[in-house]
Amino acid sequence: MVKTFNDEKPAIGMTNFRWTICALLFLATTVNYMDRQVLSLTWKEFISPEFHWTDSNYGLITAVFSIVYAVANLVAGRFIDWMGTKKGYLWAIGVWSAGACLHAACGWATELTLGLNDAAGLVRATGDMAMTIATVSVYFFLAARTILALGEAGNFPAAIKVTAEYFPKRDRAYATSIFNAGSAVGALVAPFTIGPLAKFFQSIGWGNGWEMAFIVIGALGFVWMGFWVVLYKAPAQNPRVNAAELAYIEQDNNTPDETAKQKAEEENKDTATIPFMQVFKYPQTWAVFFGKFLTDGVWWFFLFWTPAYITDVFKLSTSSGEGMLMIFVLYLITMLSVIGGKLPTIFMDRAARQGKDINPYAARMRAMLIFAVFPLLALLAQPLSSYSPWLPIIIIGIAGAAHQSWSANIYSVAGDMFPKSTIATIIGIGGMAGGIGSFLINLCSGVLFDYAAQTNMSFMSYEGKPAGYFIVFCICGVAYLVGWLIMKILVPRYKVIEVKK
Repeated sequence: MVKTFNDEKPAIGMTNFRWTICALLFLATTVNYMDRQVLSLTWKEFISPEFHWTDSNYGLITAVFSIVYAVANLVAGRFIDWMGTKKGYLWAIGVWSAGACLHAACGWATELTLGLNDAAGLVRATGDMAMTIATVSVYFFLAARTILALGEAGNFPAAIKVTAEYFPKRDRAYATSIFNAGSAVGALVAPFTIGPLAKFFQSIGWGNGWEMAFIVIGALGFVWMGFWVVLYKAPAQNPRVNAAELAYIEQDNNTPDETAKQKAEEENKDTATIPFMQVFKYPQTWAVFFGKFLTDGVWWFFLFWTPAYITDVFKLSTSSGEGMLMIFVLYLITMLSVIGGKLPTIFMDRAARQGKDINPYAARMRAMLIFAVFPLLALLAQPLSSYSPWLPIIIIGIAGAAHQSWSANIYSVAGDMFPKSTIATIIGIGGMAGGIGSFLINLCSGVLFDYAAQTNMSFMSYEGKPAGYFIVFCICGVAYLVGWLIMKILVPRYKVIEVKK
């Protein structure tokens, strides 16, 4: 039983405000992924007919978003560490919400630039004019997408830093898996909101419909900012966190046999800052880098291209009943990742009952090896599509759940081994690596799919775009095992970074 700091007063039950903070992180991540999904759910049905986009155009937009996100992550982590969690998170979500809303102006800007009177002029264009419209509109979307990426880069560095502030090491992967599930929930809710929103506003004559979808979803971030301003303070200064909960949060620094000198050393390690360039000399940094580089692109490929896959291969609109249900079921399956975040804690608790000791890193790596096996099912996604379109959707959902479980644990690896003052920086570096991986897979996928369609390319008995999707699914399937092996080689055993002021 945890004692209060004041022994003269009767013991008071522990508050659980840390879970309110976790809920805010969950909501921020949900909004983050909804903003990211508006384009993928509207481009085939609403935007492409207006601007004459090809798969290569869309692939370029998603690739540039990814590379800007990658570079911004490198800066965002350091920015969050410097600015502080509260202000840094506000800046991040404010910028990305503004960027999301700015997408709505891309059609108007294209018309103004080309001297057209309305969207009908865009749709009717043919030949060279259609190519010009595609090129100009892509540039405007790239500008809006860049602002979105700059802001979104701050989400995970800030959220992981908050998790390290509000949760002891044993609970961090679980808390991370909960807020990280917001990415699945955002993708889950998106098809039932974005397509219908676009259709509704299109039916009442508010543009082509997709514009208001960007504005409505983008505005949710500004609502979240109000809650963050009111509710967030560091645990020790937050009146909603009582002494018992604070003791639980800080249990890693308050073990019974810890001397005053050890406590001082621990506090020193948590507040000491590692110079930015110096973090790259640690193999722990490179373990996070390669673990993210090889796997984040898989998730982003599924996120950005699954709606197009459903349309291209199964000829279903994502705003149709079956199309929306497919995406809903896919991301509903990814919600299993909450269990994955709890798995390392289960390993540690079971070892403790057996009188053994297992450190957080060993437990996470054991769990991540399990998660790395499930994406191998992606190798079967395209072959099984001939039996039912639902089979690849279920497989992609399972692979997505494995990714989110993997992601929750790799984020927590940084919190286990680096001081709190540097965690956002390391997560930013990991985010940069993931963004680079996403840039490569999205850019190459767009080019591959156009090439496959134009040349009727063959691969493993498949032709055209299905052959292209099969190639990318094969890459996605093996990425996690390769990432796990590299991480294990770089950091074979648990080792905390020792830093002195």
